[in-house]
Amino acid sequence: MSSIELPLPDSSIVGRRDAIVRDLVALCGADAVISDEDGRRAFETDALTAYRRMPLAVVLPTSTEAVSVVLKYARANRIRVVPRGAGTSLCGGALPLEDAIVLGVSKMNRVIEIDFQNRFARVEAGITNLAISGAVSAEGFFYAPDPSSQLACTLAGNLAMNSGGAHCLKYGVTTNNVLGVKMVTMDGEIVEIGGSHLDAEGYDLLALIIGSEGQFGIITEATVRILRAAEGARPMMIGFESSAKAGICVARIIASGIIPVAIEFMDKPAIEVCEAFAKAGYPTNVDALLIIEVEGSEQEIADRLAYIASIAHELKPVALAVSGSAEQSAKIWKGRKAAFGAIGRISDYYCMDGTIPLAHLPHVLEQISEICRRYGLRVANIFHAGDGNLHPLIMYEANTPGEMEKAEQAGAEILKLCVSVGGCLTGEHGVGIEKRDLMRVQFNDEDMAVQLRIKSVFDPDWLLNCGKVFPLDAVETAKAAATAQGVPAGHVDGNPAAAA
Repeated sequence: MSSIELPLPDSSIVGRRDAIVRDLVALCGADAVISDEDGRRAFETDALTAYRRMPLAVVLPTSTEAVSVVLKYARANRIRVVPRGAGTSLCGGALPLEDAIVLGVSKMNRVIEIDFQNRFARVEAGITNLAISGAVSAEGFFYAPDPSSQLACTLAGNLAMNSGGAHCLKYGVTTNNVLGVKMVTMDGEIVEIGGSHLDAEGYDLLALIIGSEGQFGIITEATVRILRAAEGARPMMIGFESSAKAGICVARIIASGIIPVAIEFMDKPAIEVCEAFAKAGYPTNVDALLIIEVEGSEQEIADRLAYIASIAHELKPVALAVSGSAEQSAKIWKGRKAAFGAIGRISDYYCMDGTIPLAHLPHVLEQISEICRRYGLRVANIFHAGDGNLHPLIMYEANTPGEMEKAEQAGAEILKLCVSVGGCLTGEHGVGIEKRDLMRVQFNDEDMAVQLRIKSVFDPDWLLNCGKVFPLDAVETAKAAATAQGVPAGHVDGNPAAAA
């Protein structure tokens, strides 16, 4: 079993489970509460499946007001709460605890308002990314963030982790596409941050909330930007004899001033698996493949693809092909979007998520391969090359004792490598439990202290999504310091705002 430590459950809360369930049913109705063992087991893990904990109970409310009621009850009874969207988190961000209520927003999936003139949609947080685009596509609009799990992942999780996707190179990640949110704090207060237009008045708290991993409150609604779809788009594929050459090509494209919609990278193991699955026409005689998509009018597309091809030709590519039809384009993207699932057909794997400056791409790719060789593990690299967001897939055998631990150790070395070259621990998956104990690699004690104080302003009793993001010993130190001062964590001189 894997080695990340989780908080110990409060036995007094666990012992009151039946009474707590009765209270939740009285507050929310029987249809909103899951308390039987089989039902709760469906929520015992997220996409980081090496870790499992049976939750105390699961509540699936259908309104912001119902979320408020549950959080007020939990705060009054000092019960931990774990927010959950679709449970596609790859970093353990939605992993429950035995003494925690899982509060899921999957039933809150309505489109509340669409304003095409002002280019925004107001939606509930349980809606999927694809459903937002589906609601506006008839008028020629779309919602830009497109993580590979966009068919299943909800906006709630995207907001928590600041998710991106293949097309974030041009359109930005979640924070660049959200105008406002409605959030319920741990004491049940319903707050609205931002609005329906860019640069709402007041402090930019929206940038603080998005990517906060459920530490500050539970987002129930969001106002998102919708964009006019381009006239057309077309991908090309460029195959190289080495990952280093592919990395150099990416750096040169970006340096030229051209910003494609997407630049995706696959190495040889990934190419072979994805081609066997999707039959997309990927060249299998190369060590690295770039999928580059541009958009615009037909003339713009042709000009940009030709210019990118001229950059690639300087590096003597083994293969270069431009999509000639909508069907071929769909196949190319089908292979990339299904890559994680395709790898899963042949091996268990541990999906990493770090970000680096583009100039270091060739060096980092070589080091990733070397790290995995030292641990006796295979690795397939599939990632968003345009913005340096790496997703190495470390392959291992889950049924072999010690293999998962080796994969975790190799992953930790890769993340430390990312930070050492000027990058960061996560690009879009979040910290969760996976990277929690690596936070000190990127942040010093002063940095951590500021983050802990901000957390405690929003959640002074530390009940929201416990055990995630912050090292457990740092949390205990912060709590002890607050107790020694004679005030609850998050309060300075009796003024919660002063802690920030």
